[in-house]
Amino acid sequence: MLDTSLRRRFGRRFDLAVSTFCVCAFSLLVAVAGRAAGEDVPAPDANATPKEQVAPASQSNSVIRVNSTNQPYDFFRPWSKKAPANHRGLGVVVAGSRVLVAAELVGNSNYIELEKPDTGEKSTAAIQVVDFEADLALLRPNDPGFLAGFQPLDVDPDVRVGDKLAVLQLEANGTPVSTQAVVTSAEVGRYELEDTAFLLFRMSCPLQGRDNSFTLPIVKADRLAAVLMRYDARSQTVDAISSPVIAHFLNEAGRDHYEGFPHLGLSFSSTRDPQLRRYLKLDEGNGGIYVTGLDPNGSAAKAGLRVGDVVLSVNHQSIDADGSYRDPIYGRLSVINLTTTVPFAGDKLPVTIMRDGVRQTLEIALFHVPPEGYAIDPYVIGRAPRFYILGGMVFQELTRQFLKEWGPNWNREAPQRFVYYDRYQANLFPTKRKLVILTQVMPTKATVGYEHLNYLVVRRLNGQEITNLADLARASQRPVDGFHKIEFEEDPHMIFLDANEVAEQSGALQKLYSLPTMQRL
Repeated sequence: MLDTSLRRRFGRRFDLAVSTFCVCAFSLLVAVAGRAAGEDVPAPDANATPKEQVAPASQSNSVIRVNSTNQPYDFFRPWSKKAPANHRGLGVVVAGSRVLVAAELVGNSNYIELEKPDTGEKSTAAIQVVDFEADLALLRPNDPGFLAGFQPLDVDPDVRVGDKLAVLQLEANGTPVSTQAVVTSAEVGRYELEDTAFLLFRMSCPLQGRDNSFTLPIVKADRLAAVLMRYDARSQTVDAISSPVIAHFLNEAGRDHYEGFPHLGLSFSSTRDPQLRRYLKLDEGNGGIYVTGLDPNGSAAKAGLRVGDVVLSVNHQSIDADGSYRDPIYGRLSVINLTTTVPFAGDKLPVTIMRDGVRQTLEIALFHVPPEGYAIDPYVIGRAPRFYILGGMVFQELTRQFLKEWGPNWNREAPQRFVYYDRYQANLFPTKRKLVILTQVMPTKATVGYEHLNYLVVRRLNGQEITNLADLARASQRPVDGFHKIEFEEDPHMIFLDANEVAEQSGALQKLYSLPTMQRL
């Protein structure tokens, strides 16, 4: 399991606060079981000097500087953006005249620029494919010939524990530098977003901070082995996006439509307890994991898996009582790897289960649920938040990105009702819907007496059930007896707005608060 100490990548702070939304994918509680078998690697010396050398041409001709200006939206004021920030990292040139980078480098980007290390020549670029869950993005330069002369790197599928890799960086003058990194483990662990778990490589490496250290390629000889995701300077530990995840991403990106990584959509617990095993009628020779929860809209539930089933094997690989299997390359790994990285969306996965003491096999059609497919979006990156303003009342759809406006400790400081909804949304909202909330009230003549209201869940508007902002917008066109009747889950359960005043003051309200628009649906 990932270390919960504060990590940074050369001055960049990382929030490792962990919460869970629904039961997307498998539970991360078993990620600790995904430690790979291999030789013990000595703990790094905190005072070690980085083992640096000038990178060979076979490596340096494949990296390029990437400069990105990122400007996220302000979810407290969803019609506006926050101050822009500049990020610089290294991308690696891959087949098809494209550049591979970590997705967080270009998240919420307004402007992306590629820069040649030796000449400083620059070209603008655009995102071709991005996956924020896998933390990977492909960029394409707007100048088709800009990458001429660069050597594309292939992905190395055979990185093992104990391998000595090279982390590539650039000096300020463009000189390529490589630092040795030793792979200490391969395991399933958390990526940049909460509740996303994929195979990662953990390495020991004393890196020196440089201005292009936001994201770095890691190579094995002249092949791409990983992409740096996190670096803990105190323990000199690197967490890197693994080559199997990179290969999966690139293969999926080559399809007509990028689907994303599949997930089963279930949570489970160990079956080590002897009494539980007797109750489940499990033999001593059987492993198996006990299904404790299902996302009703996930792959597993759609295929007929039930809470209380015991999963014995996945894709003909036996699962032990802790939720691990024996991988031919990495040794003991979490079964999550078998359901996210190995298969692709659209594949059919054979799963053997025990139900009421009887073995049976299910065929699960795997698919990826996009963030918009959840009642509460787990992330909103690279797209604008939705909102609707009615008479000075600001309505939004509840998202985790909104909750994160409360800072690193949002799961304790944000409204606890909303945190609860986010955590248990799969059980609370099994049908497809969104939670529309009143986030703030702008003082106007129509909202006198309501200025203190905020963070209320909307049930109905003008008698119409509200399941998303589009419902709210339609219902606002049909006032009842000259009034907008708004019903909330919480106190006050009902308020009224004069429909004529709302309509008359709409233009003045937009001008007074300098609102570019009154809605974004």
